[in-house]
Amino acid sequence: MATAGIGVGVDVDAVPLRHPGRWAAGVVILVFAAMGVHSLATNPNFQWGTVGDYLFAEPVLRGMWATVYLTVIAMAIGVVGGIGLAILRMSPNPVVAGAAWLYIWFFRGTPLLVQILFWSFIGALYPRLSLGIPFGPSFVSGDANHVVPLFAAAVLGLGLNEAAYMAEIVRAGINGVDAGQTEAASALGMPRALTLRRIVLPQAMRTIIPPTGNETISMLKTTSLVSVISYNELLNATRLIYARNFQTVPLLIVAALWYLALTSVLTAGQHQLERRFARGILPRVGERR
Repeated sequence: MATAGIGVGVDVDAVPLRHPGRWAAGVVILVFAAMGVHSLATNPNFQWGTVGDYLFAEPVLRGMWATVYLTVIAMAIGVVGGIGLAILRMSPNPVVAGAAWLYIWFFRGTPLLVQILFWSFIGALYPRLSLGIPFGPSFVSGDANHVVPLFAAAVLGLGLNEAAYMAEIVRAGINGVDAGQTEAASALGMPRALTLRRIVLPQAMRTIIPPTGNETISMLKTTSLVSVISYNELLNATRLIYARNFQTVPLLIVAALWYLALTSVLTAGQHQLERRFARGILPRVGERR
């Protein structure tokens, strides 16, 4: 038994603190995990053979790539729009700041599904869309259903909604940077835009990256909502198959496996980005770098 010295010439036995609750919780978790694995392996209703038959089927792969495209384009719109909205939201001009606040309020306050449906039925509100001088003649016009097809409706619904959330993430990251650095840059004669681009945003990225990674993973799964407008992404592709063969559960498992695989890749990428932008920060006690 190890001993520890206390005072001078006094030895006491050091008894390790026991944690029976941790062991009991671990045993319970292992039992439930074993039950889950056993159920997955022995329950014939999962139909793993059917899952394997359709996992790499061409319609499923097309839907998977459509989901990836939607995620990339919608997040690009969301990130660029979010940065712009955050800058406008912090503008000293009350009209500009108010317009940005109104945008964020509207898109965060209405359900995303409703927004997607509105974009898909934009032709019912504006049969023809035109581009020209405000309150004046138009130079180009076209049928709304051709200008905004299903893919554009899906991208606009996802991207514009994401911009509202990214705006608050970016604004929080910018506000987290010490204001003294902005004041020092201003004292040196640096314009506000250059200060924001060269000093503030690089430091704010440490705060912005983690929630942006979470938003990207969430966006990947949120793309399944566009199945309501019959856009052929991953969930809709599997739904069309099980509508013909009535193998509902196996096809849903196929979709779930692809979502898990894609989110795992995004999670790994997020981890690498966080490590990159965390360089130069002193590690916390007990944290490894």
